[in-house]
Amino acid sequence: MKSRISPALWVLITGFILIFIWSGIAPEDQHTWFLEVLPAIVAVPVLAFTYRKFRFSDFAYFMIFVQIVILLIGGHYTYAKVPLFDWIRDNFGLERNNYDKLAHFIQGTTPALITREILIRLKVINGQGWLFFVVAATGLAISAAYELIEMGISVAEGSTADAFLGTQGYVWDTQTDMLLALIGAVLIQLFFRNVHDKSINRIV
Repeated sequence: MKSRISPALWVLITGFILIFIWSGIAPEDQHTWFLEVLPAIVAVPVLAFTYRKFRFSDFAYFMIFVQIVILLIGGHYTYAKVPLFDWIRDNFGLERNNYDKLAHFIQGTTPALITREILIRLKVINGQGWLFFVVAATGLAISAAYELIEMGISVAEGSTADAFLGTQGYVWDTQTDMLLALIGAVLIQLFFRNVHDKSINRIV
């Protein structure tokens, strides 16, 4: 398997560094920023450390980059105050800023893609039907686990974690977050399976 860093990956690394620096400069709330970007702070060193032993496809790294950028933007503004989605709310008569819903949709696609690649390359599951089911279920499970983490932080910190939760008074926020993650895990397999397979084949 090739282990040399591709030009495309260098672009993603450079983009991550620049956006991370921007995100950390005068965020809306420093504590919320840390909570929101913590998954990226943990994930990037892990991906770097494991790169030579298990390099993911460029498509998987691109989707990881997309999710990290969403985290960094949400951390900078807080999810309820991202300007573009404020504009969408105000101009389309919506009741809330729905940036967090985009984030949870992507939260379903990226872990699903990573799971799919691991299962395929390690030959854990051979049947396409079972592969599809396990990948979708994993995307949903990771989303549910994240909701439990949010609940734990909220219980531990009280009202100081309100910006991190970002429910904006929506009673079905947790359930719709998990639903969107499941939809993301399903759609990434339905519409990007061939793209992902080709990207895997270029490195194995």
